[in-house]
Amino acid sequence: MTITAELKNITKAFGHKTVLDGVNLQIYEGEILALLGPNGSGKTTLLKILAFIENPTSGEVKFQGETVSFKNAEKMRMQSTLVFQKTTLFDTSVYNNIAYGLKVRKIPKDVRNEEVKKALKLVKLEGFEKRPARKLSGGEQQRVAIARALALKTKLLLLDEPTANLDPKNASIVEEVIATVNREHKITIVMATHNMFQAKTMPKRIALMSDGKITEVGTPAEIFGRLSKNLASFAAVDNTFAGTAKITENGTTLVDVGNDVRIEATAQSSGRVSVFISPEDIILSKNRFSSSARNILKGRIVEISDLGPVVKLKVDVGKTFTVQLTKRSFNEFGLNLNTEVFLTFKASTVQII
Repeated sequence: MTITAELKNITKAFGHKTVLDGVNLQIYEGEILALLGPNGSGKTTLLKILAFIENPTSGEVKFQGETVSFKNAEKMRMQSTLVFQKTTLFDTSVYNNIAYGLKVRKIPKDVRNEEVKKALKLVKLEGFEKRPARKLSGGEQQRVAIARALALKTKLLLLDEPTANLDPKNASIVEEVIATVNREHKITIVMATHNMFQAKTMPKRIALMSDGKITEVGTPAEIFGRLSKNLASFAAVDNTFAGTAKITENGTTLVDVGNDVRIEATAQSSGRVSVFISPEDIILSKNRFSSSARNILKGRIVEISDLGPVVKLKVDVGKTFTVQLTKRSFNEFGLNLNTEVFLTFKASTVQII
């Protein structure tokens, strides 16, 4: 795989405060990489270094195979664009905002017009050229900021919490725009987020950040599949419960998580532990069915969230579990609030952390 950008042992300090501490990371051409971590973990600073608007205190930054230095940073900056969480637009038309960078680069007007038109189509804002940019909704302004970067034909698009403070509808549109830009135009994207659902569904890889360090890198399935303590420590991860574990005579572990809820796992452990069950590993049914699975819990639906092609349910079994179904399955089951259901999952899918 071709490496678009690489960070080697990057440290960044502001005075006596170290914000990034020995960061190593490779970003592959054409991927979406999510920087996932809590506020203050160093995500935004890392993006600024990748945008060449912040210099590291020590370490090496490489972009498209070339080491970035003070002498060539300006050239590199032309190919890497950061869209900040708080969008800043000029007090003028949408067209002028998107065309500004092209004008600075002395791109001919007819070419500017065409590039602005293409960028607006990509972000689903066709016909918005003459509208006042600052009078648009938050989601629309974010899309204008992304269009401004796309018009420059950036090689690396950096997004800092791209859907923060947006309503669900606009957040969904922005996510769709990001996915389309990556899929159809192969633009490499690095996005900082603390949105767990976003991190599970959008990127090809996740770099988990904590206290200025990258603690893990992997696919969403790998990161959420092993649910490290670093991830569990900051994330309100669905189906994570603390309890007391004891090893059974069968060699499995039974974890009492309170409210008469006991969860059986194949991994052996004892004492105070936390357990995690992925929502995708839970089978939901309206009737109890015969199964070799060791965990069958009865409860009722207390919350329903429509997420487009999937529906997320919260089920109270004494503890609140999250289950994910396809929209089709949800409709076929005829489920509603307070519907009594059974949750079934294997002991082998329960992770002890």
